[in-house]
Amino acid sequence: MYSKHIFKIAYILLISSFFYSCDKQNADSETTSNVSNLPVADNDNGGIELPSGFGAVTVAKAVGKARHLTVDEKGSIYIKLRKLENENGVIVLSDTTGDGKYDVKSAFGDYVGTGVHLYNGYLYVSSDTSVYRYKLENGLVPSGAVPETVVSGFPTQRSHEAKSLAFDNAGHMYVNVGAPSNACMETGRTPGSPGLDPCPQLEFQAGIWQFDANKLNQVHQVDGHRYATGIRNSVALEWNISANSLYAVQHGRDQLSNLFSEFYDDEQSAELPSEEFLKISDGDDFGWPYCYYDHFQDKKILAPEYGGDGKKTGRCENVVPPILTFPAHWAPNDLLFYTGDLFPEKYKNGAFIAFHGSWNRGPYAQQGYSVVFVPFKDGMPSGEWERFATGFAGVDSVMSTSDAKHRPMGLTQGPDGSLYISDSVEGKIWRVLYYDEKLASLD
Repeated sequence: MYSKHIFKIAYILLISSFFYSCDKQNADSETTSNVSNLPVADNDNGGIELPSGFGAVTVAKAVGKARHLTVDEKGSIYIKLRKLENENGVIVLSDTTGDGKYDVKSAFGDYVGTGVHLYNGYLYVSSDTSVYRYKLENGLVPSGAVPETVVSGFPTQRSHEAKSLAFDNAGHMYVNVGAPSNACMETGRTPGSPGLDPCPQLEFQAGIWQFDANKLNQVHQVDGHRYATGIRNSVALEWNISANSLYAVQHGRDQLSNLFSEFYDDEQSAELPSEEFLKISDGDDFGWPYCYYDHFQDKKILAPEYGGDGKKTGRCENVVPPILTFPAHWAPNDLLFYTGDLFPEKYKNGAFIAFHGSWNRGPYAQQGYSVVFVPFKDGMPSGEWERFATGFAGVDSVMSTSDAKHRPMGLTQGPDGSLYISDSVEGKIWRVLYYDEKLASLD
């Protein structure tokens, strides 16, 4: 969308280039404002809508089915892919001209997955069953580099297999190990089937595992420490440096009306349960599969597979509650705590969350497909969450995920404080920047 601030940048560029050319005919043509040193945003912000004063540059239009991403100190972008592109699962993009768009591309890694993270001179990358790392040389993964295995032996599963990664300040790596089911039923996704009790999946799945980030050849079921349990799937996982704590946003369970129509109608099934924002301490239990969070009743509810009727609390009375909740089935797929100085002060240490978008709100329209912001203070939400970036789907109403042109997936912060967003449909990459403060001195 057009903004008066974007027009102002264009005007400044026009006037400054005229006077500068009078003094130096051979001056390099710049693509950034002399005031801000930021690349000029796309006229339409790459097809997304942002708050006033923000703009977005399309770094890349289509690199493949992108998952998480990370950016190094030089601005090179490492992107993990869900499907191999030319037999490679990691894409690297670099911008050598300063216009915000990549002009150098390389690739490596013959496996798919989700997690990618820079830590302590290495690039850590996950497949669905292992975590690897590559030693950086001069800040880059050298051509032909062979990965070292950090952790192997994660269970092979057909659902919730993504291994997202987070690192603390004390040498620990945290890995999401999702539950391989909806609600640990005796017969999966079958109407009326009871839940397994106790749920055997909790032993090595449905939680967060902690490992030594600097040790090689660890095995999940031997060397891993179950840091937290009762989490169905937390693709959105991050360590908050300012709070010195781990956080996640959980994918809630599905199909309440399909599986237990005596207790839930279609509208309740579309609106329940909440997507839960979790602050995680060692030993926490968040209740899956026995419990889910009902934001209408503002409490944990006993799941119908375990004797619940949509109202009973039962064994969920003392389960650790979320710090904030979001509408059902929005699919939170990445979490970022903003530490940069480019955005206004209100965003400092706050949380950005990428919602991939729902598939299971039928017969109602699907929801999500956006990036939201949550203000934080002292490690806790300090105000209402708000929609930050929207318009990814490209249509007014999404009835099926195939209707969406783009689905926000990964988030990372650049060295200048810009926010990068990846898309899982075509692999579009946006770089979001803030311009207002940089132009204030000219008013």
